[in-house]
Formats: sequence, structure tokens, C-alpha cells
Amino acid sequence: MSTQINTADLYDERGEEVESIAIQFQNLGGNSHFNGPVRTVKCFEDNALVKAVLGTPGEGAVLVVDGQGSVRTALMGDMIAESAVANGWAGVVINGAIRDREAIAKLPLGVKALGSNPKKSAKTGVGEVDVQVVIDGVHIQPGVMIYCDPDGVLVER
Repeated sequence: MSTQINTADLYDERGEEVESIAIQFQNLGGNSHFNGPVRTVKCFEDNALVKAVLGTPGEGAVLVVDGQGSVRTALMGDMIAESAVANGWAGVVINGAIRDREAIAKLPLGVKALGSNPKKSAKTGVGEVDVQVVIDGVHIQPGVMIYCDPDGVLVER
């Protein structure tokens, strides 16, 4: 389990060593504070790769999903979130939507997303895994540390 780190304190301590994502993500998981090394998925309204990656050992990592800001379909539901917990993921940051938000809120998983939508996504597997993603102008490389809490998201440069 990740150590509770407050992003405001971390920013005060490390300053320009970290970048802040200014998107006002909603806190939707049971854990309000989470951090870990980044894995990434880049996809658009298709969650097959999200499901596949969260079905592998997470070892305390945080999956950053660049869903390109679409909230037209959900990229994660309760079954995928339960798989993430079972596989040892610290959390998920989704530049997109989730569904089953009440069930996900009860899980010991950090989840930040733009919102929720009950509509299922496509399942064709279109997208990329472990590639650099850019969210709100912040370049996020697989392997860098990410820190999340109710104040926001910080990414190591």
C-alpha cells in the first residue's frame, strides 16, 4: 500500500521537480491518497486495454489512462476496478469517465476521473500501452512517480 503523501506538501518540498495537472478530476475511489510508478494506456472510448493491464500484477503502480477527455463512454467499471484491487494496483487516473461509481467508492483503490457515464465502451483493443501520454500539457512517461490526493495530481518531471 502506498504511503499517504499530501500533494501540497510535496509541491512545497520539491517545486519544479514535479508538474501539476490542472484538470479538476473527481475523486471516485475508496482511497483518497495514492501514489506509485506510472503505467499508461492511451485509448478512445475503448476499455479493452485498460481491462487487460489492470488484470496483470500492479505491484503498487498507478495506471494513467488517456481517454482523450471523452466522457461519452466509461473506461472502467466496478469489475475492472475489483480486478485492479486484486492485482495490487494503487490507483487509476482516467482522463475520461468511469461507471459504477458507488461500488468503486467502496473499494480500497485510488480513482480519479472526469466523471461517470453508465454507457459501456467499445472492446476492440484499439490503443497503446506503456507509451508517453500528455494530459493537460503534462508529459507522463511510464515509470515516473505520480502522486494523487483530493488537492490534485503531481507527476515527476
